[in-house]
Amino acid sequence: MPTDSIQASDDAVSELRAALADVGVILPSLGVDPVGVAAEGGEPPLIVLGRCTAGTAWALVAALKGAAG
Repeated sequence: MPTDSIQASDDAVSELRAALADVGVILPSLGVDPVGVAAEGGEPPLIVLGRCTAGTAWALVAALKGAAG
């Protein structure tokens, strides 16, 4: 797995975590999928958004609707 694609995924996670925090949303399981990092095939690893409470899901809905409006 090219290091550049792993770094790009790490950077995306960091930026997403910061952007979500700015609107009051925290996804505790947000991260780069370790299986994707270990996989061969040249595809960038997937980003795991993870699980969250219903309250966090509603906060994410509100943030997305606010950004779309």
